[in-house]
Amino acid sequence: MINRDYLRGSVLKLAELTPNIPVKDILITLKVARIIKNELKFTNAGILFFAKDPSKFFMSSKVVCVNYQTNEKVHILDKKVFDNGIINNIQDAISYTKKHVDVRYEIKTAKRKEIPQYPEEAYREAIVNAVMHRDYFETSGDVMIDIFKNKIMISNPGGLVKWMKPEEFGTISRPRNQIIAELLSKTIYVEKLGSGINRIKNAMKEAGLPSPEFKYSFSFFTTLFDITGGEGKMSSGQIGGLESGQIGGHILTERQNEILAIIKNNPRITRIELSQKLKINPSAIQKHLVSLKKVKLLKRIGSAKSGYWETLEK
Repeated sequence: MINRDYLRGSVLKLAELTPNIPVKDILITLKVARIIKNELKFTNAGILFFAKDPSKFFMSSKVVCVNYQTNEKVHILDKKVFDNGIINNIQDAISYTKKHVDVRYEIKTAKRKEIPQYPEEAYREAIVNAVMHRDYFETSGDVMIDIFKNKIMISNPGGLVKWMKPEEFGTISRPRNQIIAELLSKTIYVEKLGSGINRIKNAMKEAGLPSPEFKYSFSFFTTLFDITGGEGKMSSGQIGGLESGQIGGHILTERQNEILAIIKNNPRITRIELSQKLKINPSAIQKHLVSLKKVKLLKRIGSAKSGYWETLEK
């Protein structure tokens, strides 16, 4: 039941303990287990942090990430479900989001500058907040990271806790899951309890993006908007400002950069092989190939069966 490798690795840092301490003592020190009738028993927090496949015990343990083609929940390009303990779920969700966020390149000096569609700090804080504060006894939904073309919506079951007034939102920490909050506060993902909301706001402001939107009822929603305000359209002034610093005015996602790098090393690779290598749907690969051809960064030479790819420099 215990993920021992995980426990004896990075998790030891949570309690600042050394590896030679018995597992039983580590778990008790972390307040995730206790001795009952001479047997070691996990608490709910212990299951969520350290059990293998926590969803066998808590249906609510999963984090679901979905990447959509547009700003509507219609065409799904990719979907991943993470269920490997709270810390791994957070790490995986952040990595997934980063991989599907667009990046534009600003060239004003000899070294190009990468400017992501959203600041990593903003969606990282939102993901941590969702995992930390979700209601784990509510099984009607999962922590969701929905990545649309021009916005990201991060949600979790459970609105504001009953002991927090709406006017206190974003100013103090009143966690629903005290032990989970305490453990996460010792990791690199939480700098100070109660500061997450303001950190999201400040990160978006410093990036010159619209203010994030927070909504809560039975669930809690955080929505991040890109430079278009989530609408996918920019004013002529915004477009001019972007194109003056980009490579030909084109915005590439990290995934598209991966595809270009793979094709450069293997010009004869097929769409199916790309799909298998990157572990995403062939339809998603096709969408990226079409986009890269459209902006003249990729060209197909010859037929679909016997031809090859040519990468073009801008």
